[in-house]
Amino acid sequence: MAMILVVDDSPSLRQMLQIILQNSGHNVLCVDDGKQALEMVSEVQFDLILSDFNMPQVTGPEFITMLRQLPQYRFTPVLLLTTETDEDKKQIGRNAGASGWLIKPFDPEQLVSTVNSLLN
Repeated sequence: MAMILVVDDSPSLRQMLQIILQNSGHNVLCVDDGKQALEMVSEVQFDLILSDFNMPQVTGPEFITMLRQLPQYRFTPVLLLTTETDEDKKQIGRNAGASGWLIKPFDPEQLVSTVNSLLN
């Protein structure tokens, strides 16, 4: 059972991700932007983070860049969830330190499979 942080500005998507991941046996905390996520990672140690790409205040890539500066999160898997399919956007995510990329909408089984793969 992993501790997972979900970072997304869509309440309905956060709720859906929380249900899917909890039903697959994980503990899940959710926040609605990168700024809140940065505060949360200083309080709780997460095994994996799911982050939206486009968010107000602090975007997904900005959040990941700052997260990777924290020694305890240098190697933590971070999966970007986004509607962005442009190769330039994917490169921005990779450069920030994202471990993977999942296009919304996604299949719940694909999400669980990808999360479990990143955790192992």
